[in-house]
Amino acid sequence: MIYGIDTFSFHDVLEICKTPNKAMLSVAAKNQIIKSQNNVKQIVESDQCVYGINTGFGPLCDTKISADETAQLQYNLIISHAVGVGKPIDKEFSKIMMIAKVHALSKGFSGVSLEVIERFILMLEKDIIPVVPEQGSVGASGDLAPLSHLVLPLLGLGQVWVGNEIFETAEILEKNNLEPLVLGPKEGLGLINGTQFILAHAIKGLEKFEYLLDLADMTAAMSLEAYRGSASPFKKELHDIRPFEGSKKVAARMLKFLKNSDNLKAHEYCDRVQDPYSMRCVPQVHGASRNAFEHLKLLTEIELNSVTDNPIVLSAEESISGGNFHGQLLAMPLDYATLAAAELGNISDRRSYLLLEGKYGLPRLLTESSGLNSGFMIPQYTGAALVTENKTLCFPASADSIPTSLGQEDHVSMGSISGRKFNQVLGNLVNILAVELMFAAQGLEFRRPAKCSKIIEENHAILRSKVAKLEDDRLIGKDMLAIAELINERKFVVNF
Repeated sequence: MIYGIDTFSFHDVLEICKTPNKAMLSVAAKNQIIKSQNNVKQIVESDQCVYGINTGFGPLCDTKISADETAQLQYNLIISHAVGVGKPIDKEFSKIMMIAKVHALSKGFSGVSLEVIERFILMLEKDIIPVVPEQGSVGASGDLAPLSHLVLPLLGLGQVWVGNEIFETAEILEKNNLEPLVLGPKEGLGLINGTQFILAHAIKGLEKFEYLLDLADMTAAMSLEAYRGSASPFKKELHDIRPFEGSKKVAARMLKFLKNSDNLKAHEYCDRVQDPYSMRCVPQVHGASRNAFEHLKLLTEIELNSVTDNPIVLSAEESISGGNFHGQLLAMPLDYATLAAAELGNISDRRSYLLLEGKYGLPRLLTESSGLNSGFMIPQYTGAALVTENKTLCFPASADSIPTSLGQEDHVSMGSISGRKFNQVLGNLVNILAVELMFAAQGLEFRRPAKCSKIIEENHAILRSKVAKLEDDRLIGKDMLAIAELINERKFVVNF
């Protein structure tokens, strides 16, 4: 993969995270980087007044800066903007930010030098990863605060991850015989303007969401097996006459998950007319969430392959001060995806509840000795709490805006908050689905000797390898955590 030349998918970025040398700078990419930097140098030497190259920033855009002061201007920009607070984001998020920033800068419209870009690539290869606080970006003028923290190590400042430990940057540069860099004209601005913090949260969220969408289908199928529900709502003919791609895909997957099930055969001649919505409407609800995933994926990959700093340098004669740094284009779909992820948990909790009711041959609370034992009563409380927490996280951050920079930046996206909330909801969804899986696996024990489809039996065995059937009350909190770990490690088989 070639930085600045190839079109990256979000999966490509995740692969580069694991193996940084999978991406490189070609001669063509280097040439466009050098050409852009030379354009900036010519602007500095001319009498042109260009924002951020020979002017101050934000409301100070009308203050001219001399050629002799440009290096100090860029240094001051970075240290004054590195004001993030809160816990550090996960190291992988910082790596994604670096990869996305290198890719954008390498397109040759930002005026950032080859030396700076190659330093970022070297840091990725040596696993020297900047520590970035999670809070402080309003998502317009880019992610100024987090990107400033990402850039501090180039100057020998701030902190870096090496392995799983955090060190002062100066110490690590000395160990690796690396000198701090001196930024040239526009370089600081090119480095900290952009949406890479928002983008990193979108990319990592897409990775989680993609698996959890598949897992939610499998989990629903296992619950339907335990409930002995009907597969007729998943028939192709039904979804062909309301042909949303998401619902068509989920319906087809549900039929595959339920193929050759003894439990569904047992249901064929019963007197139940229809199942509750949380069983019957899985294609419509999960499908809507899949549609949201596809929308976010499309827009994320456009952003990933875009130039999002400011100003954009087209030539030595023309630069444009615009708004490509504005995060709204990702903030809104991230908020939509947050709602979509929360809804997977919402309907999952309802299926969990159905399995506890004691209907259609299942004992109340999924235990044969309720009263003395509480069975699975309380894990549903945990699921309910997480579902409600997710609902509170669904308020769209992109609906808010607080003017900054003395009103120069008078409408901001708050997209960084959208991205963080999206990943919080996905983290909660893991535990909500763990509860449903625990209930569904227990429910299947009361349907024996009936067999499920091959893939459901396989997943039941995976779960049982860590969590035994519940006979009498025990510390089932540990069971929930064990199932969540299986989910996070992607041990469940969710595709065919």
